[in-house]
Amino acid sequence: MNVRPVFGRSIARLMALALVPASFAGISAVSASANKPAAVTSSCLSGPVKHVIYLQFDNTHFNRDRPNVASDLEQMPHLLNFLKSNGTLFTNDHTILISHTAGGILSSLTGLYPDRQGQTVSNSYDFYPPSKLPRFTSSFKYWTDAVDPALDTLPNMITDGQKNTPAPWVPYTRAGCDFGGVATANIELENANTNASGDITRVFHPGSPEFIEASANPRLGQTDFVGIAIHCSQAADSKCSGNPNAKPDPLKDEPGGYLGYNALYGAKYVDPAITGGNPCVNDTAGQPITDPDQNCGFPGFDGMLAKNTLGYVEQMQTAGVPITYGYISDAHDIHVPNVATDAYDSHANGPGEADFKGQLKAYDDAFAAFFQHLGTSGINKSNTLFVVTVDEGDHFAGGIGTPQPDGSLAYTHTPCATLSACPTNQIGEVNANINGLLATQFPDPARPGFDIHFDDAPAFYVNTQPGRTDPGVRKLERDVSGLTSLDPYIRDGSGNVQTVSLTAALADPVEELALHMINTDPNRTPTFTWFANPDFFFQTTPTNCGGNPCVNPKFAWNHGDIQTEIATTWVGLVGPGIKSSGIDSTTWTDHTNLRPTILTLAGLKDDYTNDGRVLVEALQTSATPHALVAHRETVLRLGAAYEQVNASFGQFSLNTLTASTHALRSPDETVYNSIENSIASLTSQRDALASQIKAALNAAAFDGQALNEQQAKAWIDKAQSLIDQAHALATS
Repeated sequence: MNVRPVFGRSIARLMALALVPASFAGISAVSASANKPAAVTSSCLSGPVKHVIYLQFDNTHFNRDRPNVASDLEQMPHLLNFLKSNGTLFTNDHTILISHTAGGILSSLTGLYPDRQGQTVSNSYDFYPPSKLPRFTSSFKYWTDAVDPALDTLPNMITDGQKNTPAPWVPYTRAGCDFGGVATANIELENANTNASGDITRVFHPGSPEFIEASANPRLGQTDFVGIAIHCSQAADSKCSGNPNAKPDPLKDEPGGYLGYNALYGAKYVDPAITGGNPCVNDTAGQPITDPDQNCGFPGFDGMLAKNTLGYVEQMQTAGVPITYGYISDAHDIHVPNVATDAYDSHANGPGEADFKGQLKAYDDAFAAFFQHLGTSGINKSNTLFVVTVDEGDHFAGGIGTPQPDGSLAYTHTPCATLSACPTNQIGEVNANINGLLATQFPDPARPGFDIHFDDAPAFYVNTQPGRTDPGVRKLERDVSGLTSLDPYIRDGSGNVQTVSLTAALADPVEELALHMINTDPNRTPTFTWFANPDFFFQTTPTNCGGNPCVNPKFAWNHGDIQTEIATTWVGLVGPGIKSSGIDSTTWTDHTNLRPTILTLAGLKDDYTNDGRVLVEALQTSATPHALVAHRETVLRLGAAYEQVNASFGQFSLNTLTASTHALRSPDETVYNSIENSIASLTSQRDALASQIKAALNAAAFDGQALNEQQAKAWIDKAQSLIDQAHALATS
């Protein structure tokens, strides 16, 4: 049983409402665009795209969370109008499973499903050390870090052959482009720890000045070294060239090799390199970006407001870093910096709540300034590929807001320990102790010990790592599937709180394979995953109200699960080669398609096969690879069939997940084995087919190999047949 640290929550990267004064001792506030000459057009990319600006929000929605409240994007009109008026905004995009920040971002960055990029469970996960008693760790580690330096030395970011996952900056730096990372998962240092597994230890090494600083002052170590980085090319004008602060950027498993490259790790070294020697980068409002202690540098992941992330991206771009990837914290939760702890005090807001609306307005103002400043520097849609997306959606765990005179909605933010008596405008996830629920509803003194990934969709790791058919495991699955609870957000016509099932779906390793959740490291695969009711958050420790479920108003936006509002995301593309199609709500796409689409437009390629496809629906003919133009209609049909048979949220996976749930719930082991065998057979056929299709689509996009029309049509038919068989299994 593990007591989770704060960073292990299901919502691991949140946002803060930074209260930064106009000036500090020794730090003068200047205009965000002051002293910035027009950007030098990058010569490292040979095509019309000279800059790439990639932005990934945390939990920011195109769709409305309440019918009478404008959505997040609707409340950011400068961003929404930029995307839909100048390019293509896909609103039927999808995340991956398990649907969390780390996994969603990393599939977007790599074009790989979690089974090939490593984060099959996130934002934290368990692994089995030699003792076979599960241990907890975080998904957020620097790209080359191990799971654990002593107990599991395989890479945290692990891919085929148990190698380190290929890094997303490599095609750019090989082409001569510096690549800037701004708080984006695992491409910069993620922590300032100086223990054996800490990023400071592994990147800077014991005894280095950085190690000494972080050991003496961890708060300053985070500000100086975490969250900001530039991965440098070997060009003469690189930010690392002649820079004494450049450090080696080793990638020992990179396909094709990666030797002699350097990087700048941390704001202490990046800020002066992109400002002409100044210690601070300004946000979009012209104020210095600082931590809560008012030190120049990284404000913490909770502090990556739009104005801060966009300020860093703008400064990098105008200083000659043509490729930037930035993360923007969500606007749902209000975080106020606490100088005493150098951290953030936080609480959730509901749809239409005043602080939430104010925060979205601040985000919109930041985007307005960002686009204006970039335009002044000559960085615009004529030479820059803008990609803006989100990691995953959320489910709002809360009631109906009470209308206020100013047009906002109000919610009750006090904990509710008696679920049947919570007010109708209550806000907050229902915290539940899984051990307490099981002991009350299905007492079993012989139940095996286990740990879980604390979540609304917890992965279970049973002690000693037994096989899926173990009788104790099977009974645990059935017991978990039968759990119920009062849900304060589900009421009958008279307003009475209702008892609900806590189970949406169940997957053991047979189905986890279909969902791309089986890790190359066998010690990281869960015994089973429980996709549960998203109004709830499950843990193995007592709740604040003892053994009973109770509402925690600090957190109200849950994900990790399979519900539509969590699964469905959006992505906007603007720039050279992108059609001005506005909102596209019909094309089905998912996160893995971003990587091949971006590289196609940049004129680059990976040294591995992407799981995604080029989004030809968004590309002008002149920007579409010839081999994809030649058979456009077949390419579109093949791409659509491929996604439905292979994607985490495609029809095939959702149907096999339904069948898996029937199997794991069944008290009849003959039924269980029959369904499991059918899922395994279908998944094996799916994997073989998907490998053929993605190889052909990648070869057409990047190697000019024409599709075989008849072969493509046969693949489409085979994909549909597998989808139909999975549907029949789910409904039998």
